[in-house]
Amino acid sequence: MKHVQNAILVLVGWAAVSTVQAGGDSGFYFGGGVGRSNVDASLSNPGLGSFSFDGNDTGFKVIAGYNLGLVPFVDIAVEGAYVDFGTPDGSAGSNSGKVDISGFDAFALAGVSLGLTGWFAKVGVIRWDNDSTFNGVASSDSGTDAAFGVGMRLQLFSFSVRGEYELFEADNTDVSLFSVSGLFTF
Repeated sequence: MKHVQNAILVLVGWAAVSTVQAGGDSGFYFGGGVGRSNVDASLSNPGLGSFSFDGNDTGFKVIAGYNLGLVPFVDIAVEGAYVDFGTPDGSAGSNSGKVDISGFDAFALAGVSLGLTGWFAKVGVIRWDNDSTFNGVASSDSGTDAAFGVGMRLQLFSFSVRGEYELFEADNTDVSLFSVSGLFTF
């Protein structure tokens, strides 16, 4: 019986902390993250022909946003970031090259806050720049395309750590980033 009482006390304490914490993360937030980027492209070049490229590298991002805090237990936010996907390199058959993609993104984020933890999804756009070299032939391109993401966060007072997967559609190229970020809410 004593174990049941202890378990009930722990659950009541967790629920109290979760309720207090759920509304405590609204406002401006700022932080950064690092992770693994992947570039998967189907390329067609008159001098090189058509081929696929798949490369990985370390990427990073700097994030700023605002959590509206309109409804308890619900996160509704807008955020933007500078994202650098590194310089993935690779080869496909006799073709080799490297891709240098970076950009600025903007997202609308919606999530469920469960106190110390939460889940979220986001949708937005990225303005990207791409400098690539394949078989010694350099090219540059830029554009604005769709971006999507899902993730989970752990929050303690005004500091949170979040892990997320983001997918950016840059022309004929899928660029993804799995990252871990640290954020501070003001």
